[in-house]
Amino acid sequence: MQSEIAQRLKLRYSPIAILVTNEKPQGALEFMEGNWGCVAAMLTAVAKGRRAVFSRSTFGCEGGGIGLGLVNEYSEGMEYFLSTGEDKLPEGYKTREPEGFKKTPELAKAWMESVPSIDISEQYIVFKPLAEVDTTQEEPKVVVFYANPDQLTALIVLANYGRPGHDSVIAPFAAGCQTTCLFPWSEATGERPRGVIGMTDISVRPRIDADLLSFSVPYVMFKEMEDNVPGSFLDKHEWKQIAERIPGK
Repeated sequence: MQSEIAQRLKLRYSPIAILVTNEKPQGALEFMEGNWGCVAAMLTAVAKGRRAVFSRSTFGCEGGGIGLGLVNEYSEGMEYFLSTGEDKLPEGYKTREPEGFKKTPELAKAWMESVPSIDISEQYIVFKPLAEVDTTQEEPKVVVFYANPDQLTALIVLANYGRPGHDSVIAPFAAGCQTTCLFPWSEATGERPRGVIGMTDISVRPRIDADLLSFSVPYVMFKEMEDNVPGSFLDKHEWKQIAERIPGK
């Protein structure tokens, strides 16, 4: 499936499709069972042309399992790892430096309880380049773009272009995999799904180009935005001026 948005915005990498399936794709990257790994790093590899697959035993890390809908609750004590550490870290985290993303364990616990929850029935989550998706055979749950500031600006404007108001995009505090999968997937259940700016997670920034963020949308919103490209600001002079300074592939 080709994306008009990706072509107009001169994206550096292919948009990524997130799918669910009971059939494991051949030749896809996958974490070894029980081993730690970063879902965000896999997402970057897929943007560069690979495929990746995750299961309930190969999701990489606890936050990744939750972000993919393969795990539905945090380990006891995780609020201490996200905040001050102290002496109550979960098993497996006792030798790691606390992240300090929340000021207190109580604030971290409240955040953990606020994160959306999804629970898929299928066996696998698959990431693959959107260009490799045959929509007559499969339908993505979420589409993820990697975008620089100019491209992200255009995605935000396009998300709001065919709608009333000004709030069709959110930028939640969450893990990188949660902002690219969990939050946009959760948005799909609402009456008016929103786009999600992500990869603002300090721990995953080293795994993505320094000038890029993610912009993720439920598939229904992706189609809405694709349909709105003709006749939009992307055809106008002001955008063309900006597009001239975006390097071509």
